[in-house]
Amino acid sequence: MYPTVAEALALPVLRQGCPRVVAGSTGLERRVRWAHAAEVADIAHLLRGGELVLTTGVALPDDDATLTRYVADLAEVGVAGLVVELVRHWNDRLPRALVTAAEQRGLPLVTLSRETRYVAVTEAVNGMIVDAQLAELRAAERVHETFTSLTVAGAEPAAVLAEVARLTEQPAVLETLEHEVLAYDTAGTDPGELLIGWPARSRVVQVGERTGYHSAAGWLVTVVGARGHDWGRLVLVCAEPPPHRYQVVAERAASALAVHRLVARDSDTLERQAHRAVLTELLNSPAPTAEILARSSALAVPLTGRQLVGLAVRPRITATTRPTLSTPPLLRELAEATALAARRAKVSALVSTDETAVRALLALSPEANADAVLQRLATDIHDARASAPAALGVGTTVTGPAEAQRTLVEAAHVAAAALDEDDGQPFHRLKDVRLRGLLHLLADDERVHAFAARELGPLLERDAASGSRLVPALRHYCAHGGNKSAAAVAAHTSRTAYYQQLARIEQVLGVRLEDPESMLSLYVALLAHDLGNATRPSEENPPGRGAQ
Repeated sequence: MYPTVAEALALPVLRQGCPRVVAGSTGLERRVRWAHAAEVADIAHLLRGGELVLTTGVALPDDDATLTRYVADLAEVGVAGLVVELVRHWNDRLPRALVTAAEQRGLPLVTLSRETRYVAVTEAVNGMIVDAQLAELRAAERVHETFTSLTVAGAEPAAVLAEVARLTEQPAVLETLEHEVLAYDTAGTDPGELLIGWPARSRVVQVGERTGYHSAAGWLVTVVGARGHDWGRLVLVCAEPPPHRYQVVAERAASALAVHRLVARDSDTLERQAHRAVLTELLNSPAPTAEILARSSALAVPLTGRQLVGLAVRPRITATTRPTLSTPPLLRELAEATALAARRAKVSALVSTDETAVRALLALSPEANADAVLQRLATDIHDARASAPAALGVGTTVTGPAEAQRTLVEAAHVAAAALDEDDGQPFHRLKDVRLRGLLHLLADDERVHAFAARELGPLLERDAASGSRLVPALRHYCAHGGNKSAAAVAAHTSRTAYYQQLARIEQVLGVRLEDPESMLSLYVALLAHDLGNATRPSEENPPGRGAQ
């Protein structure tokens, strides 16, 4: 907002006086708050600091001790600089004591060899200051309008940070109070350099107020939160002390971020969104970039030099849970339960949700026992969501970021395949889901769908046309390995009625169910058919229902 001493000296009205810096040149970047002409030796107690003092020197003494004290008093109150005209009192040069004292105090001391109209100087300097203040006010008004519009529009954090970077041309980072990066905008700088070692660097930066500048780190930091609940910090990375306008931008951006969090309570948290962005990149990039690794590390989840394990958690939606739980809120609760379980186990993990499941990537130390960690995590997750049971799928343990995609994909397939495997296991691996797991891996293969359609087509058409329930009856038969009595009990149907259903199935399909290959083919077809039909309440045979 304020010009420097050097900028003031560059004004034409001062340049006409042939200014010459004779001491304190290191202080030429001091800011001038006001220009003040003073011909009184004891003027210091009337000043507030930041003034450019103009004098002809007529009232100044010639003895060294008084001149030294004069400079000391001006420096003590924070005067920006002292300008002395060499016309009336001193003609060719200033007293040595005056120059020495100014140099020792780092106070810019400037001489004018020509007579100068100080009233014109004060008008020019103070006019420059007023113009700068008006420009700052107009800029602050534009900042206010910008962030008000973003707030009303419900802008995401990324959009808010992009505006911060545009207005300041400095990198901006939003972090949690635990120093995990939620969002950032590099303002055109290298993201790897910005984020490397972020949590450790951030922990040492404390400003002691809601907004403050940490000169050692070169960070302008403002706290983000609302209604007394602070949850993050907005960091503006600027090597030089920032102008007041930057502080206005940071504080208005922090308010917009706080409002967004209050309004978006029904959506994923910013932490989950940040984790999802990294996981999505890992799933889409067989060879993770340096930026992705830096972003993950900035979330306190280092991926290099770690054991990586993919984890997928899928809720078991049943007729009991459906009336009270909708999938998105349930997935968010499962994600938070998974993240909490990881924190309790002191495990670094990326955790997010997709359309059907919770995805997680665990980053374990090289010495960790992966099975023991997974056992504890699974137990905590199941205990936390006892009212809404879930299937946990685990991918192969890998040793590098380049294999993260593999373990994440495996975990998703295993969790999907394990939905119907309610065998009491806390979690499942590929070896546990066997044939069902293989079919999930081949779920997108059109040949599998064609096979299921050939095997079951006539039976599905018969059920659709006549309202019979032959497909559920076949499912029970296959699930019980051809044991008709056990299948009838599971179907809640009398043996006589159930045997009639089996006979009708054989007639419609033209096969013998006792034939092992026929039963195996039909069982595989049922599993393939069920891939796109995770829940089938309409097909379940209600208790006491007889044959159709």
